[in-house]
Amino acid sequence: MKSIITQQILDNAISYEEYKNLVMNLISKNDCTGDNKSESNIYFTKLNAERAKRIEKTTAIDEDFKKEVEKINYPLVFFVIAESWCGDVAQNLPVINRIAELNPNIKLRIILRDENENIMNEFLTNGTRSIPVCVLLDGETFEVQGKWGPRPGTAMSLMREYKNNPDVSHAEANKNIQLWYAKDHTKNIQSEFLEMISKINRKKQPLTS
Repeated sequence: MKSIITQQILDNAISYEEYKNLVMNLISKNDCTGDNKSESNIYFTKLNAERAKRIEKTTAIDEDFKKEVEKINYPLVFFVIAESWCGDVAQNLPVINRIAELNPNIKLRIILRDENENIMNEFLTNGTRSIPVCVLLDGETFEVQGKWGPRPGTAMSLMREYKNNPDVSHAEANKNIQLWYAKDHTKNIQSEFLEMISKINRKKQPLTS
């Protein structure tokens, strides 16, 4: 599928290190990314920075997954839409970065949702601007090879259950999702990325008879 992503958009996007530096600079100014500069979003930006550090240190990539990622011999872009205040970004972006680091053919580029409404609108989830979204792009044609987000499938199902339960508040639902992440140890996101990358590898590297 052809995407609206161009080389110029990728050039204007930022790396993971640049994203982290941006977030830390905003924290030092008691600020956050996005249009909503509420106290809540500023607080969660600080909390998420600590979450991301912990996940960077504790994430262990499955060996079978690592072998599949190492097979990639073509340019692939992980194009991520994020914001600093989003708990799902904090939980998943460090893992996506770890995956990208496994192979020099993978480039991770990040944009902010509220600064790029036209791009966000191309990658909605059930009509919503949920983040993070990671779009896997062919590094030469920029065609979409896969799309992931805003959270692993099991967590998506849990959140739907919470939203349909009037006895569960928004704050409680978010807390429960964070607890689920802690118990999952990134297993679900790794499994889902393994499935996507395996599919792309089969397409890019068809078996010869």
